[in-house]
Amino acid sequence: MNRRTLLLAGLALALVGAPAAAQRFQPTRFSVEVVGRGPDVILIPGLTSGRDVWRGTAQALPGYRYHLIQVSGFAGEPARGNGAGPVVAPIAEEIARYIADRHLARPAIIGHSMGGTLAMMIAARHPELVGKLMVVDMYPQPAGLFGGTAQSMSPIANIIASPGGRRLFANLMSAFSPPEIATRSDPDVVGRAVHDLAVTDLTAELPRIRAPMTVVYAASDPQARAALDRSFQRAYAAAHHPSFVRIDGSGHMVMLDQPLRLRAAIAAFLRG
Repeated sequence: MNRRTLLLAGLALALVGAPAAAQRFQPTRFSVEVVGRGPDVILIPGLTSGRDVWRGTAQALPGYRYHLIQVSGFAGEPARGNGAGPVVAPIAEEIARYIADRHLARPAIIGHSMGGTLAMMIAARHPELVGKLMVVDMYPQPAGLFGGTAQSMSPIANIIASPGGRRLFANLMSAFSPPEIATRSDPDVVGRAVHDLAVTDLTAELPRIRAPMTVVYAASDPQARAALDRSFQRAYAAAHHPSFVRIDGSGHMVMLDQPLRLRAAIAAFLRG
């Protein structure tokens, strides 16, 4: 084979390989920072929060390869793919596509609040992709955090869906996320995400989840612990043998209020 033939063969191989490399999926509804080495763990933050809420957990529990998710439009990240339309379900589909595209071998998924909703959606709708699942302080019906249901919250959700409603509700999100994070989130993305959560009910999808599931929930009021236990157990009754971990002395931002207790629960979950 002469030099010209070798050159043409090499050029042909390069042209064949180029489209394959270009086709690698690049998410637009979230970004990912990968840290550490070991079995794959996906960490998903909640409404308006960024990946930094999970950074301390990843640093404190080495031995895993953590995929730190940040939703586009939250915590200072541009809206990109979340610039219009529904937010929550499309993000879940993009994360599922990311898992498949990166050939992650049934990773553990840990999601807080809205991240817990995303984690359940992925595990229920793509059960073959998920190895184990932890939901932190979230019900199958997110409206349950406010004592409501998807049906009862629907009229409020429609108000939130309006431009004025989105901005008003986004300004109230500091109660569920550190103010310095919440105020850096795009109010339009936040409002549409809240609307999605308000009308979501994953109860009927719980039986589709095959991965072992742990549900962590916060209990700030000692007098309400027993009622809270019953509430979460009822909410997840349709799931296949979920484990429950109550973390006392904590508000909704468990990783900030009780980081050591939450990390202990996560360590046990990842080892199990």
